Formats: sequence, C-alpha cells, structure tokens
Amino acid sequence: MLIRKEQDLDPIQTEVFDIMVGYDVEEKNRRKQHATRRLLEARRAIERRREDKELSTWLDEESWFEENE
Repeated sequence: MLIRKEQDLDPIQTEVFDIMVGYDVEEKNRRKQHATRRLLEARRAIERRREDKELSTWLDEESWFEENE
C-alpha cells in the first residue's frame, strides 16, 4: 500500500497503516531473533565439539584399566 505524502488519511486509514507497519516490524524482529537463536545454538554445538575433542586427548578411557608395571 503506497500512500503519497500529500494525501490526507482519515483516522481509520492511518490506524490500518500503523498496524501493517507494526506487524512488519514485529515479523522482522521475530525472524531476526530466530536467526540469532540458531546461530547461538550452532556456536554452542561447535564449542561442545571442541571441548569433547580436547578432553578425549586427555582422557583415554582404555588406559584406565591397564596396570602400569
């Protein structure tokens, strides 16, 4: 809905326009939050993978039960 600047709007048109703009802003924010949440989850998964990999070099479970003589 394009509205020329010089066109006067009645109160109902103004309210409908404000609702439409507000909805678009809210939808954009929701999409941005969802993308941010997915990015954060991916970062956490990568960090967990790095921690597991680092710990696996320090913790060799097979050698726990071997006797050192």
